[in-house]
Amino acid sequence: MNPFKYTNTNKRYHTLDYYYKKRFNEKVFKVSLNAGFTCPNMDGTKGKGGCIYCSKTGSGEFAGNVKDSLEKQFIEIRDIMLKKWPKAKYIGYFQARTNTYAPVDRLKELYETILKQNNVIGLNIATRPDSISDECLDYLEELNKKTYLTIELGLQTTNEKTSILINRCHTLKCFEDMVKELRKRNIDVVVHIINGLPNETKEDMLNTVKYLNKLDIQGIKIHMLSIIKDTKLYKMYKEKPFKVLSKEEYIDIVIDQLELLRPEIVIHRITGDPKLDELVEPDWLVKKFCVLNDIDKEMVKRDSYQGKKLYE
Repeated sequence: MNPFKYTNTNKRYHTLDYYYKKRFNEKVFKVSLNAGFTCPNMDGTKGKGGCIYCSKTGSGEFAGNVKDSLEKQFIEIRDIMLKKWPKAKYIGYFQARTNTYAPVDRLKELYETILKQNNVIGLNIATRPDSISDECLDYLEELNKKTYLTIELGLQTTNEKTSILINRCHTLKCFEDMVKELRKRNIDVVVHIINGLPNETKEDMLNTVKYLNKLDIQGIKIHMLSIIKDTKLYKMYKEKPFKVLSKEEYIDIVIDQLELLRPEIVIHRITGDPKLDELVEPDWLVKKFCVLNDIDKEMVKRDSYQGKKLYE
């Protein structure tokens, strides 16, 4: 018998699909968009070059073509997804780079272009904690009253040394302050973290989750570090190879992380799916569904579930 209550399948963690179906009573999918933003750690405002692992698309590998209009991107990707889920509703996902890093008038134009599309029920906006101005916060608060809004904040790690190494260019305090500001306005927050960052121990990765579990967050995305061609991380790896987690190590860490998270926190992602032709390491990441299935099997084997360690 599955001991986890936030599920209608064999999953022992709180999946996004389950959450959407409970909230909206139907299938919902995200349409990934590239609105042509940059980042403050790319343009010299905070730093240069961006995060060392970031690809040329700014972590928007499966977003639309930045050369196309947002509307064209949306329609093309939506129509592909509709072949699989013809009766679904959609969320516009501003994915690539820092999607609040522009004047509010520009943000309104971009966001509202997507919100006016048929059957769009909300927006997911990926950004950095140092890139939401007070004026933008006011606008997001307005927007949150009109539609289903989620802000995705990159954190990646709570280890400040690692944060400097990967060129995040913001502090942990900056992150925590922004979570509080967003939650004051009742805006849902999803946090991105990365397992397997250079020199990090399993304890470091668990500490990141322990820290997040104490904050008022509504969701989390767990990624495995991808070493992608033509990135600073790739150059670092070629010059001085560092340990890359095996699939078994990753699964072990993820399950331990899940056991530390409150059951109501939604797991938006639990592994990555990099493009095969760009991936250098780890090669096991290309078999996404194998990783997902192996996590499920190992959780059953351990009699594990999200939040288990909170009740021991």
